[in-house]
Amino acid sequence: MDASLIQTIAVYALPVIFAITLHEAAHGFVARKLGDDTAYVLGRVSFNPMRHIDPVGTIAMPLILYFLTGGAFVFGYAKPVPIAFRNLRDPRWGSLWVAAAGPLCNFIQALVWGVFGVVLAVLDVQEPFFTRMAAAGVGVNLVLGVLNLFPLPPLDGGRVLTALLPPRASIALSRLEPYGFFIVMALVLTGVLTRFWLRPLVSLGYDAVTAILTPLVSLLT
Repeated sequence: MDASLIQTIAVYALPVIFAITLHEAAHGFVARKLGDDTAYVLGRVSFNPMRHIDPVGTIAMPLILYFLTGGAFVFGYAKPVPIAFRNLRDPRWGSLWVAAAGPLCNFIQALVWGVFGVVLAVLDVQEPFFTRMAAAGVGVNLVLGVLNLFPLPPLDGGRVLTALLPPRASIALSRLEPYGFFIVMALVLTGVLTRFWLRPLVSLGYDAVTAILTPLVSLLT
């Protein structure tokens, strides 16, 4: 195996594992707080990554795409947390908060990794492995959060939009769920999603992280 690939995997391993695990656990945690214990009973409100990793979507697919595209395109997914939305005390608005919990968790993680990067800089730690990991943590979480906010079910943004729309429009959008994954994959492969959604919103996310961390940098330097 190429040495650079091994280094890349080592740098991204922890950020990706945390990003996926906490994203999925956040859905289950908020669902439980709002009335649905399904994920909790099944052991999915957990920090154990093995409960969330899908052998195909989390490991095999990203590696295969990495090799096939020379690292230009990587895509994957975790096992979705089971939520019985009808069990929520307020199914409509509860589903919105459950869906939003995952991307929000990713943004918080991006901030935490950003703080880690700031601390490394303040302490004058020059070890490339840790500085690259901090940068990877910010990037991975922003990409995962923004991707999941795309307004098409079964992505989190689709569920948020379904909760916000009037009943008739909401039902029409929810009917796209069985085809949502294939639509998103087509948009990614054609570059449409990257150009018009991922790139501008991830850039906005970096600006937000920088704006929030700037006072911390000023305080510590």
